[in-house]
Amino acid sequence: MEEAKSLKGFEAAAEKLAEKYSIPGTFVALAEEGEFAYGKGFGFRDVEAALPINVDTVFGIGSITKSFTCAAIMLLQEQGRLSVNDRVVKYLPEFKIKNSTAYNKMTIHHFMTHSAGLPPLSSLYYALKRTMEIDPSVKDHKSLQVDEEDLGYIDTYEELLDFIGNLDIEMLGDPGKHFSYSNDCYALLGSIIERVSGKSYEQFVYDHILQPCGMDRSFFTIEEYGEDENIAMSYAADVTDNGKKVYQAPVWWDAPAMRAAGFLKSTAADMLKYAEIFRNGGVVNDKRILTEKSVEAMLSQHIEIEPGKYYGYGFMIAPDYFGAKLVQHGGNLKAIAAQLSILPEKALTGVTFTNLAAVPAPRIMEQAINVFQGRDANCSSLNMEEVELSAEVLAEFSGEYVSNEGMKVVIGVRDGKPTLMYQEAEHTVRAVGDNLLLATVSDMIELIQIHRDENGKVARITCHYREFPKVSAKQNISI
Repeated sequence: MEEAKSLKGFEAAAEKLAEKYSIPGTFVALAEEGEFAYGKGFGFRDVEAALPINVDTVFGIGSITKSFTCAAIMLLQEQGRLSVNDRVVKYLPEFKIKNSTAYNKMTIHHFMTHSAGLPPLSSLYYALKRTMEIDPSVKDHKSLQVDEEDLGYIDTYEELLDFIGNLDIEMLGDPGKHFSYSNDCYALLGSIIERVSGKSYEQFVYDHILQPCGMDRSFFTIEEYGEDENIAMSYAADVTDNGKKVYQAPVWWDAPAMRAAGFLKSTAADMLKYAEIFRNGGVVNDKRILTEKSVEAMLSQHIEIEPGKYYGYGFMIAPDYFGAKLVQHGGNLKAIAAQLSILPEKALTGVTFTNLAAVPAPRIMEQAINVFQGRDANCSSLNMEEVELSAEVLAEFSGEYVSNEGMKVVIGVRDGKPTLMYQEAEHTVRAVGDNLLLATVSDMIELIQIHRDENGKVARITCHYREFPKVSAKQNISI
């Protein structure tokens, strides 16, 4: 594929972000009406060897994998082998939550929409533990540093079910009431797919999605690529008071029990083929992959994530993105920051890949779409007015919030304004509602929702789509 269109305004903006965040390599691609419209590599797939990136370079896609998992569930529903409204325990009778009966009410739909009522859990850490133990760069992945206990390894679905069943979990609420992003629920969807289909999760996705779409450079394990050299080198970043040092970190993380939550690898060319399922009513290259009804269900607004954003099945939905519906999902893991975006009404699809974690791939994707559609690269569709909150309210917000998944957030106050410490850095914050803060983190907008208990006391926040508790009321207020 050759570059089909020049987007100089975008390229200048993307190069600034790549330089600002020391991104070794980035690839951005767009298609219109199913035809390749733009592709551009920034940097290198391997900086030290000066190897370029192209549309066939392999990157990890992280949690974009979740939409493949939902597509697999929809295919099984089309075959009459399950229903999204079935209870999870019908297929996973071992699934239990200690001191709760809520698990009996959880459906496949709740798992697909992150609305089962489960808080973030530490399962991913233990599922990744074997590969992390052989990777020296693990020390520089701050977002996945849990307070480790001697809980062993999670290598299988059965071990994952046992792990969850033995945890002391405080539910967020009844199924269907709370949105909180759950890698655990998606991992268990992989187990359901396996039990219902009689194939491994990976094989079912290969047979029914990847191969029919012609995605012949997309696999779940790096070993499946054999001697293929067009694979992006993995990088990590050592951030100190003296700056940021980016270095090669070639170990690919894997978690067999969690592959349905985020471990597919792919290319821009393959992902543009995949995106056609959702732009073109389930059809790719004249082959029907999903029915129109299944596609409609995946792209429906099932539960609100935050103001202006909803979750479908494996996708986030923004119904008014400059007047059109935006379907999207990101992916983040070691050496991965990726974004898939689809505007069905505009017949536009796009993908962005990088080979360094915690960098603004979604913002780069947004910049490309902005310029392609005739807007300034740095336009934002989210415009929220700042509101004033009293010192008393800000004091209630202040404190430390900790997720079992490894995320730590501290809200404080300085000069009468809220502050946010997140990813070991302080970020600019403004109040945009009575219980809503807006932060800019790595050039991306992050909405933080404050949740109160039945007595009106601040109990939890939602940050980065996860809902988790306040554990300390330290305020550190300077007014």
